[in-house]
Amino acid sequence: MEAEAPIPAVAEPADVSRETEPSESEKAADAFARVSRDSADEDVADIPAVGADTPLAQAVANDTRKRITLVGRDLPRPSRTRVLTVANQKGGVGKTTTTVNVAAALAQAGATVLVIDLDPQGNASTALGIDHHAEVPSIYDVLVDGDPMSEVVQPCADIAGLYCAPATIDLAGAEIELVSLVARETRLKKAVAAYVTERAESGERIDYVLIDCPPSLGLLTVNAFVAASEVFIPIQCEYYALEGLSALLKNIELIRDHLNPDLHVSTILLTMFDGRTRLSAQVADEVRNHFPDQTLKATVPRSVRISEAPSHGQTVMTYDPNSSGALSYLEAASEMAAQNAAQNSEDRS
Repeated sequence: MEAEAPIPAVAEPADVSRETEPSESEKAADAFARVSRDSADEDVADIPAVGADTPLAQAVANDTRKRITLVGRDLPRPSRTRVLTVANQKGGVGKTTTTVNVAAALAQAGATVLVIDLDPQGNASTALGIDHHAEVPSIYDVLVDGDPMSEVVQPCADIAGLYCAPATIDLAGAEIELVSLVARETRLKKAVAAYVTERAESGERIDYVLIDCPPSLGLLTVNAFVAASEVFIPIQCEYYALEGLSALLKNIELIRDHLNPDLHVSTILLTMFDGRTRLSAQVADEVRNHFPDQTLKATVPRSVRISEAPSHGQTVMTYDPNSSGALSYLEAASEMAAQNAAQNSEDRS
């Protein structure tokens, strides 16, 4: 009887402390940060294709491509100030999260951005690290008392070129106080126009104004629709979101007919997207079929990092810039900048 071949000994792994040695993901992030943008196309081409049967590897490869092609890149600025109202009558779809993170991504890419927090909860102000207690001058003073916008705007400490007009709890009573005021629907429009003109005359043009709305169609939201020429709609990838979108479009049409003929839906972003579920894919297909030109290719996944960032007074763009959520918002911002490039070429022609 032949003797069994000896089993080769397996080398014991080196005793490396996890606290002192960087993880593989950290090593990868450092490597990607050192990649030159001049060779970005070659590096992206070298990333192997991943089959549909390996969704985790597919997600990692997609994030790698986004990181190489988008991080640290300057985006084209619009030829004139774009004023966008971020709106959806359904709550919990990511309006405030989308507003602050898209604004942060645009500012990091070289744009000058103003966020107007028009929600009495003040969540956008919190995410940008802006004080918004009762004694702070706020957008309430602009709407009700007619104060100039320049007296309430504060710079964001974490990101250069990003500014915020905060909301305080006083804004909760503005709906009632605006009823008796003259030209109540156009007060925000006049304030924004005056501020944009003032900044342009001082040599610091505002590229984007993003207005974060409450989830209702009161006078605050009407003011936002009248002040803007574009509507930016975040849509949660669930069935109820489609019903909310239908109602929102009817209200936008009413505003366009009676108060602001320039208002139109320019951008739709799919949020809380879960590629593992059939429902998310169906909702995404439905929205893209009805709004092929307005719906961004970028989708924002459900992300713990996105949810954690406001508790630190930050956007996810500074809290964890290499996370899938941050890269998705950066991709969305780059698509918005592509709209700028198309618009600029049309203006030249």
